[in-house]
Amino acid sequence: MFDLIIIGGGPAGYLAAERAGHAGLKTCLYEMRSLGGVCLNEGCIPSKALLHSAKMYEYALHGSSYGVTAQDVHLDHAAVVKRRGKVVKTLVSGVGAKMKGAGVTVIKEQAKIAGRVEGGFRVVSASGEQTAKRLLIASGSVPVMPPIPGLREHYASGFVLTNREVLELDQVPAKLTIIGGGVIGLEMGAYYSVAGSQVTVIEMLDHIAGPTDGEIRTMLLKEYQKKGVTFLLGHKVTGVADGQVLCEDPSGKPVSVAADKVLCSIGRRAQYQDLGLETIGVETYRGGIVTDSQGRTNVENVYAAGDVNGHHMLAHTAYRESEVAINTMLGKKDRMRYAANPSVIYTKPEVAGVGYTEEGAKEEGIEYEVKKLSMRYAGRFVAENEGGDGLCKVLVDKVHRNIIGVHMIGGYASEIIWGAAEMIESQLRVKDAKEIIFPHPTVSEIIREVIWEFPD
Repeated sequence: MFDLIIIGGGPAGYLAAERAGHAGLKTCLYEMRSLGGVCLNEGCIPSKALLHSAKMYEYALHGSSYGVTAQDVHLDHAAVVKRRGKVVKTLVSGVGAKMKGAGVTVIKEQAKIAGRVEGGFRVVSASGEQTAKRLLIASGSVPVMPPIPGLREHYASGFVLTNREVLELDQVPAKLTIIGGGVIGLEMGAYYSVAGSQVTVIEMLDHIAGPTDGEIRTMLLKEYQKKGVTFLLGHKVTGVADGQVLCEDPSGKPVSVAADKVLCSIGRRAQYQDLGLETIGVETYRGGIVTDSQGRTNVENVYAAGDVNGHHMLAHTAYRESEVAINTMLGKKDRMRYAANPSVIYTKPEVAGVGYTEEGAKEEGIEYEVKKLSMRYAGRFVAENEGGDGLCKVLVDKVHRNIIGVHMIGGYASEIIWGAAEMIESQLRVKDAKEIIFPHPTVSEIIREVIWEFPD
């Protein structure tokens, strides 16, 4: 009998397995596809490989602004896709090596819970049965495919794509229409617009980028409009037909958008069906598996982490949730906190935020102050961004004077935001943050510059 069986080898699953193995728990990990899950194979990593190539191409195109001239610059999509595959293969191999190093038994088959045994639980797969004292469900999420007329039929034909297929296109479509202006849609729109597609994004809301700070997402919208991306905001998709997407504008007027390929990216849903949860009575809700702040389900010794709990479908959140679950199993005091959970959009420019937005603070009735500065107040940003701009804004609780939100648009935002997360997690006050020494010259200094705009 294993001490722990984990179902799902994505970020939550493989990190939990590594932590558990090194802690001395006899651990078994089931993953029916490839180690790394959606993030490593079909999401976070391959999309960033594509986006980095697009950035390199843009730098080369505009190198003359920095005194560097290149001839016959072009983007070779086939080579980009080939490199993406190499990156993924390297990292998947790395995860496999970590599992081996932690003494984890990996079974590359679909797993299903088959009830209880004395002192634990049964899990079955094609090759047989395993038992364990504890279970961790980390089965992830799948793309949402809404009941739009023609959508599923055209997905089957290859005209409609999800995040998986759009990363594997061997040719750049002349016209790419994207349903959904969230993170996936924006990032894929960013790559394919640079690669040569005429990109149209259809979004039912009146803004892009979901819960991102309103001012930041408006700036991002304008940046992409400058690059030729068309946004149809407040438009409801009503159908998908051959070579077109049908929708209605805010007034209800029908609109037809031509497309060679359609990317459906309106979100993801927790994947917890067909796992056999009913055999042991695990409680679920529409969004996923019900868990507490330690990752525990309603069934003793059964835990869930990552997208399957429906809280925050982000790989870095899944990492932390899995650590909390393993620590709880080991009797260590720990709990999951979401107040300082960063989010990033890896477009060019990058967008990153953590904590309250102005909209969120107002909704909860929090009295706050806000200060903001152009990214051009940071010397390194000016040195490396000819004619570019960005914004950093900081929210402070008016009463307690602690930092409650930081939001940025501009280069390196993704690499900087963790420091802001630590400020929020530590409930750092303005006067305390002013004492932090930032390296110079760095773009991160923009946070210090904004904080010094506040009185103590």
